[in-house]
Amino acid sequence: MVTHEMIFLYKYILKTRNINTGTSEPYLLLLSDLISSMATTPGFLTDWPWKPLGSFKYVVLAPWVVKSTYDFVTSDANERDLGLMLILPLLLFRALNNQFWISLSRYKTAKGQSRIVDKTIEFEQVDRERDWDDQIIFNGILYYVGYYSLAGGKHLPLWRLDGVIIVILLHVGVVEFLYYWLHRALHHHFLYNRYHSHHHSSIVTEPITSVIHPFGEHIAYFTLFAIPLLAITLTKTGSIIAFAGYVTYIDVMNNMGHCNFELIPKIAFSIFPPLKYLMYTPSYHSLHHTQFRTNYSLFMPFYDYIYGTLDKSTDTLYEKSLERKDESPDVIYLTHLTTPESIYHLRVGFASLASKPYKSPKWYLRMLWPVTVSSMIITWIYGKTFVVERNVFKKFKIQTWAVPKYKIQYFMEWQREAINGLIMEAIVEADRKGAKVLTLGLLNQGEELNGNGELFIKRNPKLKVKLVDGSSLAVAIVLNSIPKGTTQVVFRGNFNKVAYHLALALCHKGIQVAISRPDDYQKLKRDLESTDDQDNLILSKTYSQKVWLVGDGLSKEEELKASKGTLIIPYSHFPPNKVNKDCFYQTTPAMLTPKHLENVDSCENWLPRRVMSAWRIAGLLHGLEGWNVNECGNEMFNVDKIWQASLQHGFTPLAKSYN
Repeated sequence: MVTHEMIFLYKYILKTRNINTGTSEPYLLLLSDLISSMATTPGFLTDWPWKPLGSFKYVVLAPWVVKSTYDFVTSDANERDLGLMLILPLLLFRALNNQFWISLSRYKTAKGQSRIVDKTIEFEQVDRERDWDDQIIFNGILYYVGYYSLAGGKHLPLWRLDGVIIVILLHVGVVEFLYYWLHRALHHHFLYNRYHSHHHSSIVTEPITSVIHPFGEHIAYFTLFAIPLLAITLTKTGSIIAFAGYVTYIDVMNNMGHCNFELIPKIAFSIFPPLKYLMYTPSYHSLHHTQFRTNYSLFMPFYDYIYGTLDKSTDTLYEKSLERKDESPDVIYLTHLTTPESIYHLRVGFASLASKPYKSPKWYLRMLWPVTVSSMIITWIYGKTFVVERNVFKKFKIQTWAVPKYKIQYFMEWQREAINGLIMEAIVEADRKGAKVLTLGLLNQGEELNGNGELFIKRNPKLKVKLVDGSSLAVAIVLNSIPKGTTQVVFRGNFNKVAYHLALALCHKGIQVAISRPDDYQKLKRDLESTDDQDNLILSKTYSQKVWLVGDGLSKEEELKASKGTLIIPYSHFPPNKVNKDCFYQTTPAMLTPKHLENVDSCENWLPRRVMSAWRIAGLLHGLEGWNVNECGNEMFNVDKIWQASLQHGFTPLAKSYN
């Protein structure tokens, strides 16, 4: 267990070596390990009461929602209380507000502009912060209890100035003061080990880190924040705007203060200098998470000034953060949206969904159809490529960009020009930013769309950025996924560049290759006529082969004809339907990433955690190895060379157990 003295030792190292937040990444990692290990002695009331309910925890609100609705509907028109019916919309608005800040923060930190701390986050933090809506459920129950138990909380007017003034005065004079000392008390090693260390496990904060506390801590916070609201209730000076406005103020300031990018402009403090005592900034509170014993204040820093706990580097970090420009990536992976619901599975969407492999759409996402349809209309009419994610690999900066087009649009001929235009814009922007490699992911490299990327080279031959379609690594992964001792394979589904080179390579290895479609067979036969390998190629209509290599376009009916025990290996971007329960399915070409790939807190489409597609890895390898060549059109990079490079850089084959 980490002791109080160890924390002071860490602080001493930082101070004596003159290390600040922006240059202390190794020490931030040390602090993260220290704090994580301190959270091993949970105190009383750590877990939420409804934790055993899991995803069904929302049912605890149901009785209150039903009762309030029934009371409102059955009351006389003159007796109906609008305030009662606004409790549930307020809770939903709070959840929407939190999600807005999560998406904004993830988008901004991925771009790099005004980023405060460069240390990355991982799946562990996402999992720990998954239940951020617990506090909304808790608050909702208490709102209903307060309404039914306090006479002053019923039939509130929309607005009362005196109540608003009381809320402001009590927040500034009482809440901020009490919170400051409560916060300092929570940093005492006894309370810290049992409660507050859970919150500080997140060195790099996201907006929702603000509400990740044990249940007992939330009881204390609610009691504190309830003081102004209870006061206007008992004095009968309350109003709907006072209640909703104060709750929203707390949420906005909490979320804003835990963003890992600076967004308060200098001009705000220049116009009104005292504002620095009345409103904190994200960089201000970030120092509390990295320096541990400074900047304790809630939202108004003047108590840190009064009691001498202001971090000396506050102003410096604020200015440095504002000065940071958009990050210039070394490698860019250009993907696109897949299904309408895929927007929620992006890293900038719902963090809990993005951190799991994408399967079929969740039932509750169908309730968000207005948002889904609206986003489709917006991207259909007007859309620009946007940054989705950033990763770091041995100090190599990687970004994922997304073209705002859906899978279905790639099969519409009249959409091709618009899609190619967006891809070309992204390539030019990558070139302007100084990127070494841009990988065309998913259908952005379609043969019918742009000739596997060759169209862009012809349009702009002076590009410095190299275009990669990743086909060589996809071929290498599939080749090394086929079990040793295999003597025959069959190709089914659409034939593409990867399939063509796979078939040639397998024939050269002496493996019999069965082709199910005559056109594909004839094309391969012509290329093998001058070699001794042509006898390894056959045209077959049977389904008896035990190893299937499949591409897009494989029908469910065809898939169901596979015999029991068949191994189905996709070479496609998208996985097969997996409808045959008697078969073994491998994933689309992909590899497990090494531990030194950082900031991995989301899954790439349907792939498991920390697994990356062949096409995405290929671009990274081209950049790491300095291969100054394009791999698009008919060009295919050396398969053996890129396979060896992937292993040398720590990528692990997923299918090695078959061999």
